[in-house]
Amino acid sequence: MSTGIVKEVQEALAVLSIPEKAEFFPRFFKTGKGEYGEGDLFLGVKVPDQRTVAKEYYSKINLNELSELLSSKYHEHRLTALFILISKFEKTKNKEVKDEIIAFYFTHLPYVNNWDLVDSSCYKILGRYAYENKKENLLRDLSESDEMWHKRIAVVGTMHYIKKGSFDLTQELVTRNLKHSHDLMHKANGWLLREMGNKDEKTLINYLNQYYKEMPRTCLRYAIEKLDEDLRQDYLKGRI
Repeated sequence: MSTGIVKEVQEALAVLSIPEKAEFFPRFFKTGKGEYGEGDLFLGVKVPDQRTVAKEYYSKINLNELSELLSSKYHEHRLTALFILISKFEKTKNKEVKDEIIAFYFTHLPYVNNWDLVDSSCYKILGRYAYENKKENLLRDLSESDEMWHKRIAVVGTMHYIKKGSFDLTQELVTRNLKHSHDLMHKANGWLLREMGNKDEKTLINYLNQYYKEMPRTCLRYAIEKLDEDLRQDYLKGRI
């Protein structure tokens, strides 16, 4: 049974629960048997409300307590815990504290187990850390994992690199898992390519010209979404 600060956070989220959302989220996040979110449980709390709770408690809760929240069976507990972890990482300038947060993140990867949990946290924590410390192998190693969520963490983690104008690692990790079997990887790969193109369209076009014919269709559609319509159609119809 949760006690102290963890119980406070859980109670704060429970008050914000919306029954209609609690009914809808399990379908939205594919929690049925054999689906990627199988067995996940939801309180029905909207993301902005979770961010508000995280902002209130991030400085009051330590990593041992946060471990209890992040290992919860409830999705919103885990996402709120990740929002708290992001704040802790962003607010500190102490390298030892950042190292500790990264170790904590890796230890708790089994609970970063849906696309929103991955996408909300990985580039703000792990991607930034890898970039600032020149530790790209942290992401490379995850991209080699058999676990699909680890692969998604790796490629989405390069978002921080893209924001800094560095594109090589994104291209490397997208290519490594370009033909992954799961649609969620196709979407992640296409999304990161699109973000790269938003910063440097020429780099995206050079990449597409080399790989677009072997990309899964979903990946390609995501990647070319912001291109000129005529150019989009050329890629879709294989005219390049």
